[in-house]
Amino acid sequence: MGKFLKSEKNNQIAFKASSPSISEQARVDGFFRGKYRLFCLPQQYAEENLYPPIREDALKFFSEKKISWHQGFAGKPSNHLCDSQVCAVNFLFPFTNRPDELAKLLKPIFPNLHKMLPVEDALYVSFEWIGNKNYLGERVHGEGARTRGANFTSADAIVMFEDINSKKQVVLIEWKYTESYSGNYLGVAKSGTDRRKIYQHLFENQDCVINLAEPPNVDALYYEPFYQLMRQQFLASKMELAHELGADIVSLLHIAPGINEDFKIITSPDLIGLGKTAVEVWENLVNTEGRFFSVKTEDLFGDFASDLMEDWIQYIRTRYPWVTRKQHSTR
Repeated sequence: MGKFLKSEKNNQIAFKASSPSISEQARVDGFFRGKYRLFCLPQQYAEENLYPPIREDALKFFSEKKISWHQGFAGKPSNHLCDSQVCAVNFLFPFTNRPDELAKLLKPIFPNLHKMLPVEDALYVSFEWIGNKNYLGERVHGEGARTRGANFTSADAIVMFEDINSKKQVVLIEWKYTESYSGNYLGVAKSGTDRRKIYQHLFENQDCVINLAEPPNVDALYYEPFYQLMRQQFLASKMELAHELGADIVSLLHIAPGINEDFKIITSPDLIGLGKTAVEVWENLVNTEGRFFSVKTEDLFGDFASDLMEDWIQYIRTRYPWVTRKQHSTR
């Protein structure tokens, strides 16, 4: 277990015990992966893992779009209080109907941003985006449709804006919270599926967005978080080539707590030396300018102010207090 995850479990236990957003019935230990745990809610109250004003709308949206809640139960989100998907929804869903506030949030990263554009259903943020087509050639089992949030490469969130030059830019968001990764090689699944064969065609195209002159071999990318970043970067690239959503540019934005030092470890032996952290390595591997951005959660949200969102800001700073502590460590 990473140090940050351990500290966050203790923080979320305290939040569950004291926050008015959690009912008395939900303050007891929750069952998760075979045992009752302090840092989980009872499954029947898992919706209380979400910021109260968004609970109904978020549950409805995920249900209508048939989006899978990671480790969810009966159409509800995970009952684990340190769940990364829940964290992303708590931070981003309140911006779905606030384009001006969303523009204010993102403009430090995208200074040419002019105005936000709706992504789907008149919402300015959507979730678990897999693209309108199976650009990566991922396997669809049986006659079933592709699913958002499970079994296919999904961006945690997506936004779109028009820049000052009237170009449309789509931004896929990869959200991290308490994640840390081991050095397990993922090129071949436990089932025997050779994942390298699934994605090899993407490296063979002339428009390959990953600099193949840098890694010693493609196998070096089959370690987390590089395996995720590889697939999402390819998804962004293929969406741009297809002009999905009318986009002229499609970028990948990585958002992660600077305080989470565990995530920064370079897990792929052959990529050590290409950067000081996992994110720096990825920045050096993406060969097209303006297609990959990374920001610390603290830098993006720590000083965010809005008279329209004061209740949400208070909730975020109470539940995730580290967000107000600026991190000066490397990415």
